[in-house]
Amino acid sequence: MVFERSSGVVLHPTSLPSRGGIGDFGPAAYAFADFLQQSGQTLWQILPLSPVGFGHSPYSATSAFAGNPLLISIERLAEKGWVSKADAAALAPPSAKVDFEKVFQKKLPLLKQAAAAFLAEDQDSDHYQQFQKFCDDNAWWLEDFVLFSVLRDEHRTGSWNQWPREIASRTPEALEGVRKQHATALQVERTLQFLFYSQWNDLRRYCAEKKIRIIGDVAIFVNFDSADVWAHPHLFRLNADLQPEVVSGVPPDAFSATGQRWGNPLYRWDVLRNEGYGWWIQRMRWAVTVCDYVRLDHFRGFDQCWEINADEPTAVNGRWVDGPRDDLFQVLHRELGDLPFIAEDLGMITHQVIEMRDRLSIPGMKVLQFAFGDRGAHVYLPHIFDHKCVVYTGTHDNDTTAGWFQALDEGVRAQVLAYTGEPKDGVHWGLIRAASASQATFAIFPLQDFLGLGNEARMNVPSIANGNWGWRYMPNALKPELAKKLAVLADVTDRLPG
Repeated sequence: MVFERSSGVVLHPTSLPSRGGIGDFGPAAYAFADFLQQSGQTLWQILPLSPVGFGHSPYSATSAFAGNPLLISIERLAEKGWVSKADAAALAPPSAKVDFEKVFQKKLPLLKQAAAAFLAEDQDSDHYQQFQKFCDDNAWWLEDFVLFSVLRDEHRTGSWNQWPREIASRTPEALEGVRKQHATALQVERTLQFLFYSQWNDLRRYCAEKKIRIIGDVAIFVNFDSADVWAHPHLFRLNADLQPEVVSGVPPDAFSATGQRWGNPLYRWDVLRNEGYGWWIQRMRWAVTVCDYVRLDHFRGFDQCWEINADEPTAVNGRWVDGPRDDLFQVLHRELGDLPFIAEDLGMITHQVIEMRDRLSIPGMKVLQFAFGDRGAHVYLPHIFDHKCVVYTGTHDNDTTAGWFQALDEGVRAQVLAYTGEPKDGVHWGLIRAASASQATFAIFPLQDFLGLGNEARMNVPSIANGNWGWRYMPNALKPELAKKLAVLADVTDRLPG
């Protein structure tokens, strides 16, 4: 797929200043798309849209295919008559941070009321016919997910392998009993997914009209407590008790003496290979259906991943084990054609990973916050890298650029200023200009950096389990003068759409 010289913004929809406690696909999303167009930005990068699991992380999701119902706009549902205008008007005004627990308590019941109202409509209506088609077309993932969601709500055990054994092991008789007992709840869950993807597709069409393309995000691993592992246990390294044998993570490094124990179950790549990688083909076909480009999180894991025994409390005692390497991507190419991938090739990257990425012609990532401190870091500086990459000032896992700069020691800070020329409008703008002027095909920036915000606006601290993912910008943050400044920069660096 062609990667045209462009620039854009990293902003997860939860960070939009929507009403109701969390960003969603309502008016604020459309206003943000308008701002991107006015700013000359044609890329909107998001995090995974999946239903969140542990720690409210989009990277710890309960499905690789389903959408997060909390992103459904109540205001747009009210326009259809499925929520009362009074309930929509009563939604809380935008707050500076998402209170996930409160949102689950307040918004989810309204969404389920809307689903019930939708289901009460005439079944000959256009909306209901569209719903039926959605259910038929997506039954291959939808049916497992709605069963999982209803059972998860019923049992509240912490993970699916603690459900009654006949349900955990998916005996046909047990599943049929669940379908009969929970028929109404299952239909509500189907409706929520229909409403999610209806609103998402409407927003994508609006963005496409404005020449804005969406960069999605696929996490290489899936959460153990997910519909995917429950529905396909043979694809994962589980024991006879349906517990993970080994889990994912990264070894100790300069940031953590004990590494990071992510806890996702690892794949049985031999089984996937014997099945023609069918599950991965479905996953990637879906990813490029709902987004225009796809960032592959933890690209190194396709070459080798850090395997940790499940009973180990940290990531210290692990080992590198081989992944599918080119084999998977050759199958994906044969089945799906050229795919618009971006490799998240950050961290402990070997020359084998770089060679695989280059063989596959997948652009990697350059992060300017990593570019200072020693000569080895200079590979991230714009005068070193070429056009076959995507450049960022920082990512969702980094501090904001202003916050990062404040925390640097004096010597590294001097290096940054020597490179940026001590800009009067802040070092964040110096790095934004350096990235925009670079040869990199895509230049993408967290919205926090356009706004010059400090570490109070950080999205995620990888070593901390709680308190992440909640940052939001306020409605008056996107000023016309900011849009003008960005548009001029996109113009002079040849990143405006042709």
